[in-house]
Amino acid sequence: MRRSVWRVIAALAFGVLAFTGADVRAQDWPARPIRIVVPFPAGSATDLIARLVGKDMSETLNQAVVIENKPGAGGAIGADQVAHSAPDGYALLLASNTQYAANVSLYKKLSYDPAKDFAPVARLSTQPTALLVRPDFPARTLAEFVSYAKARPGKLSGGYGSASAQVAVARLEKLAGLDVLEVPYKGIPLAVADVIGGTIDFTFGDMGSALAQTEGGKMRALVVTSAARSPLRPDWPAAAETYKGFEVVGWHALAAPAGTPPAIVQKLQDAALKAVAKPQVIESLAKLGVDPAPLPAAQLGSFITSEIARWADMIKEAGIPAE
Repeated sequence: MRRSVWRVIAALAFGVLAFTGADVRAQDWPARPIRIVVPFPAGSATDLIARLVGKDMSETLNQAVVIENKPGAGGAIGADQVAHSAPDGYALLLASNTQYAANVSLYKKLSYDPAKDFAPVARLSTQPTALLVRPDFPARTLAEFVSYAKARPGKLSGGYGSASAQVAVARLEKLAGLDVLEVPYKGIPLAVADVIGGTIDFTFGDMGSALAQTEGGKMRALVVTSAARSPLRPDWPAAAETYKGFEVVGWHALAAPAGTPPAIVQKLQDAALKAVAKPQVIESLAKLGVDPAPLPAAQLGSFITSEIARWADMIKEAGIPAE
């Protein structure tokens, strides 16, 4: 009996110490630089968002925020690294719907579980893509593009560097009845560069890349993949105007490894949402073709769950087999 009592006392004491330790860690955090892993190359929309928001977060948290690019395998390499990092708030993932939702259906096996291995922090933004070609491409409209591609089955090559772009390519093929060569890239900037260089014929690039390249005269946009035209370029038609239901809009969110203390997650959430609410940050995001879409941690988890199902449906409809 006495031994049982002592076991209870020891267990209670351990619980108190564990709780106190976690509380102390949260109070002292952050005591060193915070690392945000971006699973896409430098220059991608996700990378630019991370640097923009990270800079503001560092001022709020009074600690350096370092951006680390870990592209590859549809962003799974960077996501896996954060998923298996210590849950102490010093390793974060700023990624897109590719890593949080689409990869579940795009890969037969993932080394991480987006619904279980992360502690959601905050959704930051949403962004459509745009169909991009070189300025000398024969087609100037989506209808002309489709006619040109149909006359050359299997000849046109389209690159993609994200799940949004991959689904956009596949849905266009299915809805328009096209046969094109699909070329995967580690990131959208690489696909954009190969379109400009003439290695491939077209890509679906994020709005930031589309705005920069078209304004510089290096590319021409035929359509956007949002349900309606973008207010940033209302002269660019929406693909849905030609093919009803053609909508592919991605999003970006911040997450920590599962098990990160709630108090630390709260601090991260507050700093991230504060950043995307600032007028100067909103203005900078607009230049990237990104729309602020703040969502707190409490709602982000259920949003990701619903997005996993939604992207599974889109990927199945587009006929994309799991790798």
